[in-house]
Amino acid sequence: MLNFSFYDPKRKAIRLKQAGRGGIGTVFRDKKIKALVCKIPGVKGNLNNVVDLESITERGRRFNREMRDLDDKQCQMRQVGTAHLMEVMNDHDLLPVMNYKFGSHPDAYRIDSTVWKRNFTQNIPDGCWIGCNMSCCKAVDNFELKTGPYKGHIVTVDGPEYENAAGLGSNCGIFDPWYIVETNFYCDTYGICTITWSTVLAFIMECNQNGILNKERTAGLDLSFGNSLDALELLHRVSRGEDFGKVAGLGVRKMKELFIKNEWGDPSFLTDIAMENKGLEYSQYMSKESLAQQGGFAMTNKGPQHDEAWLIFMDMINNQIPTFENKAEALHYFPMFRTWFGLVGLCKLPWNDVEPDNNAHTDEPAKVPEHVDNYVTIYKAVTGRAFDKKRLVEDSERVYNFQRVFNLRRGYGTREHDRQPYRAAGPVTREEYVSRSERYDRQLKETVGFDPAGKPTEEKMKVLRKYREEQYEMLLDAVYQRRGWNHNGVPTIEFLKKIGMDLPEIIDVVKNYQ
Repeated sequence: MLNFSFYDPKRKAIRLKQAGRGGIGTVFRDKKIKALVCKIPGVKGNLNNVVDLESITERGRRFNREMRDLDDKQCQMRQVGTAHLMEVMNDHDLLPVMNYKFGSHPDAYRIDSTVWKRNFTQNIPDGCWIGCNMSCCKAVDNFELKTGPYKGHIVTVDGPEYENAAGLGSNCGIFDPWYIVETNFYCDTYGICTITWSTVLAFIMECNQNGILNKERTAGLDLSFGNSLDALELLHRVSRGEDFGKVAGLGVRKMKELFIKNEWGDPSFLTDIAMENKGLEYSQYMSKESLAQQGGFAMTNKGPQHDEAWLIFMDMINNQIPTFENKAEALHYFPMFRTWFGLVGLCKLPWNDVEPDNNAHTDEPAKVPEHVDNYVTIYKAVTGRAFDKKRLVEDSERVYNFQRVFNLRRGYGTREHDRQPYRAAGPVTREEYVSRSERYDRQLKETVGFDPAGKPTEEKMKVLRKYREEQYEMLLDAVYQRRGWNHNGVPTIEFLKKIGMDLPEIIDVVKNYQ
């Protein structure tokens, strides 16, 4: 992970921001770069000499008005940031609980947004950038650390964001705000991605629950779900590279391979519960009931994070993309649109976290068309170049397909690497099935065409699994076709020519996969 350290003049304190999912920290390490120090004489409204400042100012006024009038009744981003999602996810059975086994928990209220609202410093301009009226960059001030090398220090802790609260908290069966804030601080300080660490720890805890790990193998630690003190101690051992900390520091994929090699557990079970894809740990949303989000996680170029597509509500809650064709279209458009944010260095939160009052009545509410137009207008106003929403997607297509070919060159980028652990798609254990038996039995009868009455749970699980795995393979076919790729997930030469990416170096890579 990469840390950004800066002085916050409003708080008069040193703060940290992080970039933890894209691998840039590893790039710095491999290039032996210890740090970059940046200093500028000051920030002003037109630092980059835009072409049309008036248009940008007008869109800024519009966005600020929406935040002022709509945020409190939509998301409360200015009060709790992304942590407002905690109860929303729990209410819709989407909150990851105990290594993604369950989607809700009766103790979730202990770490929901009302708790964070009390802990976050309020009524302070809290943005990542000067002038951002969303001000969603929350922090806990004057927090006294109780463990680790900085025990007794009073610090400012960035967040927690939703994924930190859900991952460090419910996904590990820990419903303790103090633990979440303390772990959040130490992950940031040690340079460990909180999302990755959450999923690593949840995997370890489920392995412990099933006898794959024990105190002998974990150097005396009791890594049961809910044990916050030993969970924190493990994090400190990871930072020191000490005993079982070295193992935990390998990440989910390499731990899974190690446990299988050591014959500590059933390989099929370990593969099913190891929530990783392409070596990256899953981010903190339950995708079992959203086929589109399963693709949105596992079909990504860099692994299962929702930076490319967050389709759970479109797919599962609102049923806006019921067919494979609909899902494929969404899994083409949204990854391209979200790729564009990274290309131009803009925040995605002003796009859909607060929506215009009339958004539900537009032709494509999931795309928030008025806000898409904001981005198009800002791009044109900064650069003076011709631009529209069609060009936005086309620009991203070129980059996205180059990334796919880059993966291919490194030995990835084919269909086998887009497959997911079954825990992301359905119930792995009897306990999981029984916890939602009414739902699963109904699906078997109404969707699969299998009468579950009187059948043993194991048989029902087997039939459900076969159906869900077949559905995912069909999703891959539909998305590959929409993206201009072949059955193996490789961009076709014809499509690369169409989007202007038929460079000789790229064609040399893909021609062997046609």
